[in-house]
Amino acid sequence: MVIDKVNAAEKFSQIKEHWSPKIAGELNGQLIKLVKFKGEFTWHHHENEDEMFYVVKGSFRMELEGRSVTVDEGEYIIIPKGVEHKPVADEEVHVMLFEPASTLNTGNVKNEFTKEKLESI
Repeated sequence: MVIDKVNAAEKFSQIKEHWSPKIAGELNGQLIKLVKFKGEFTWHHHENEDEMFYVVKGSFRMELEGRSVTVDEGEYIIIPKGVEHKPVADEEVHVMLFEPASTLNTGNVKNEFTKEKLESI
């Protein structure tokens, strides 16, 4: 096993498409996923998993029932399991996700955004 540091900017440079999370690490059954957002995602929730969205570069809005929360660079938001949400990014944003390995990116919805098998970078 090789233990080394990870350069997030270098990893993000490998991501060419929006809304397609890549696995960048794993610890204690949790995955660290890197993803680029641009545009609107889909409304969804996760029955069994909480999610943490940490903004590495840029900003986005997390649409929630009845309100919207802007998450800026260096900030994060935790979405508890069962809460309907929809990320929206007017400009490209780089986001690090912390979530259980079992988390499907579209939660309870399956559509064109769904990524069942994630690539590791």
